[in-house]
Amino acid sequence: MSDWFTIVAIVEGRTEEIFIKNILAPYLVQYNIVLTPIIISKPGQKGGDVRFSRVKKDIEKHLKQRKDTYLTLFVDYYGIKKDWPGLADAKKANSPKEKASLINQATKKKLIELFPTCHPQKRFIPYVSMHEFEALLFSSPSVLAKKLNIAESEVNSIISECGEPENIDDSKLSAPSKRLESLSRRFKKTTTGIAIAEKIGLVEIRKKCPIFDGWLKTLESLNQ
Repeated sequence: MSDWFTIVAIVEGRTEEIFIKNILAPYLVQYNIVLTPIIISKPGQKGGDVRFSRVKKDIEKHLKQRKDTYLTLFVDYYGIKKDWPGLADAKKANSPKEKASLINQATKKKLIELFPTCHPQKRFIPYVSMHEFEALLFSSPSVLAKKLNIAESEVNSIISECGEPENIDDSKLSAPSKRLESLSRRFKKTTTGIAIAEKIGLVEIRKKCPIFDGWLKTLESLNQ
């Protein structure tokens, strides 16, 4: 490998920004990839409110800035708004893998229609986290339990119920973030969450979260 690749990651909020800066970006350097997170923006506001009408403005901006820059997306499926391409079909799907595939493909197709001269078919790599960033933290029940000072059996029961972290659903009562809140009041997404992810490590997270792993493999493959 000799060429360096620049990837801008449009992220949902501060936690995803820190996760990329502290964990993903340093890891991807070995693949000659510079990964830079940018929080979804609009005048007077940053993060949250994940509407396609809002995100596409950031996507357009970064696709047009530099023709040699790649663009990726890191937002949660949970809470995504109704205007998002492919969301209606994704909601009918049975598995998280199928949901992710449908919404990612639809997003890319829409951008190809909107910005054909920017070559999004090559330069855009979508990733919608199933069903939230917090799901990744269930990759190691022992680490999660220790950091939250709870019994490991409480975490194991959730994994037993759902099968794997990315299967934890997007209900307002049982989404990953809601389960973490019910497990411990000490959980804070931008601090505790990042500390847990760092302790678990990418190897274990990728092993337990195949959709996340697939996204990283796509990024890694850019310079292979």
